[in-house]
Amino acid sequence: MGTEVTPFMLSVTTDSRRIAAAGARPDSRRSTAYGDPMVTPIEDYAVLGDTETVALVSREGSIDWLCLPRFDSPACFAALLGTPEHGRWLIGPAEPATTTRRYLEETFILETVHETPSGRVRVTDLMPVGDGRSDVIRRVEGLDGTVRMRHEWVVRFGYGKVRPWVSRSPVHHHDDDVIAAIAGPDMLVLRGDRLPHGEDGHHRDEFEVSAGETVTFTLTWFESWRDIPPALDVDEQVASTRRRTDAWADRCTYEGPYRDQVVRSLLTLRLLTDTRFGGIVAAATTSLPEDPGGQRNWDYRYCWLRDASLTLEAFLACGYVAEARVWRNWLLRAVAGDPQDLQIMYRVDGSRELPERELDHLPGYAGSSPVRVGNDAVSQRQMDVLGEVMIALHEARARGLETDGEAWAMQLALVNELADHWDEPDNGLWEVRGPQRHFTHSRVMVWAAFDRAVRAVEENDLDGPVDRWRDLRDRVKAEVLEKGFDEQRNTFTQHYDTSEVDASLLLIPIVGFLPPDDERVLGTIAAVERDLLSDGLVLRYRTQSGVDGLPGDEHPFLACSWWLVSAYAMAGMPDKAQALMDRLVGLLNDVGLVSEEYDPQHERMVGNFPQAFSHLTLIGAAHAMAQAQRTGASSSGQQIPSGP
Repeated sequence: MGTEVTPFMLSVTTDSRRIAAAGARPDSRRSTAYGDPMVTPIEDYAVLGDTETVALVSREGSIDWLCLPRFDSPACFAALLGTPEHGRWLIGPAEPATTTRRYLEETFILETVHETPSGRVRVTDLMPVGDGRSDVIRRVEGLDGTVRMRHEWVVRFGYGKVRPWVSRSPVHHHDDDVIAAIAGPDMLVLRGDRLPHGEDGHHRDEFEVSAGETVTFTLTWFESWRDIPPALDVDEQVASTRRRTDAWADRCTYEGPYRDQVVRSLLTLRLLTDTRFGGIVAAATTSLPEDPGGQRNWDYRYCWLRDASLTLEAFLACGYVAEARVWRNWLLRAVAGDPQDLQIMYRVDGSRELPERELDHLPGYAGSSPVRVGNDAVSQRQMDVLGEVMIALHEARARGLETDGEAWAMQLALVNELADHWDEPDNGLWEVRGPQRHFTHSRVMVWAAFDRAVRAVEENDLDGPVDRWRDLRDRVKAEVLEKGFDEQRNTFTQHYDTSEVDASLLLIPIVGFLPPDDERVLGTIAAVERDLLSDGLVLRYRTQSGVDGLPGDEHPFLACSWWLVSAYAMAGMPDKAQALMDRLVGLLNDVGLVSEEYDPQHERMVGNFPQAFSHLTLIGAAHAMAQAQRTGASSSGQQIPSGP
């Protein structure tokens, strides 16, 4: 067969069947919620992943986001932040369909069933785990009758900007045909039982699948100067991925309430953990807006030390100790050097450069611009970060992770650096781009860093200037109780110069700063209820205060609501904990995933997706409820868990 080269011409098309094919929600809801019936709701996405990157696939079968080969690589399918012209891979019914989907047992093998008036088909999507390659498998199986399927493959490297040279030719020394797309260092190869035809920068096809028939496609990324990899053994990769993922899930030791949601959240956190380098990303996406149409659009495809530490605590609480060792090794490489150069976040491989820039060629999700890649918050001072790292590593030792001399030397250097600068203002947990403040949560986490350092010496026989650390621990606590607490309102405050509250104050009992039934903790819970609840869900803080230095507004931050569940459970309010937990679990989409925030007015997810912070706090809330059921959370003097 000869070579077919597609013209370098873009033809802007509309997809009038896109919404009808999804079959999930009425068109009117989409139009009302997003102002554009062509915008796919965030909750309509599922994810595929190979523990090095993640793809977002819609209910209709369109992969609208995929960065290859890494989480923080440029996207080759970027329709999520633009239109199909910015790259996507659609395999779905060509006529209106009713669609249901699920993950196969405890895996990220996605099974989607489309039912049309003429029949039913099942589409199985996955990214093989552990094959050392970057592949996507998509298999269409006829179940009943005959269904006409639509296939569209549009590759745009560089976040939808770079149109590749696309050719069709047989692979040397192989019998199968491929479609190859190449641009600079990147190359994609599409194989399949029926390859689509190229026209105007797109590859399209329609084909019928009858009961008992199977049509399979595979996509492979590789470096363009290398030989084309051999075709996959699809059956073996499906079976191997299922075995590996099921075996990992079977290691979960948690047996409390909401176990199914906990396991799916653990799997999601594992999917966001790069098994090659050990870094843990905060989310799979960039620039999904906190308020559609607004400017609060950030790139979360990096490794925040805070988020990664909290993820590690969630793993440890469910029996995953080996993961702590891998992350500790990543941490040692990432922070190596002068302790003064500690960053709050790093790239997946531990590198430090994350310059923020705007992609003007992308209109943004639901018209939300700018689209950003990189993150300028990398240069911020956030005094809470080391506290989270110290808590996670302390918990790892308590759960059996062997003490490592290099790891303790690193912690020793970082704590001593903190001891010299602990009283400086910072940008806080929420990375405010306004003036630096003495944020109360940051000071509490400074206390936690010194507390875990002291306990490491006392409980693990490690060496360090423990007398100095004890003194600083006491000084920080006294300062927080004096300057971070409003006696008149009986609540802790967001920072030392305000009476505003902040949802991060709910962590005070969770990290052990005060007992959960302390009157000051109960008063803070009441203040959060009074000032930060929006339609029953918790805001991070009141944006009207101007503390973050940003225009616009945002919606309830789901992690904060799960923190409130934990606070309720620990403070002896089981009915409130149960009611809020049920509400939150009901917000998960049909395959158990959730984003950063939720818009209760329009009943839609907002923010980056899936969000590690949301899933790890779900796990923490479930553990808090289970602990409360076992021990009775209202009893005085109870042991405070050090993390989720």
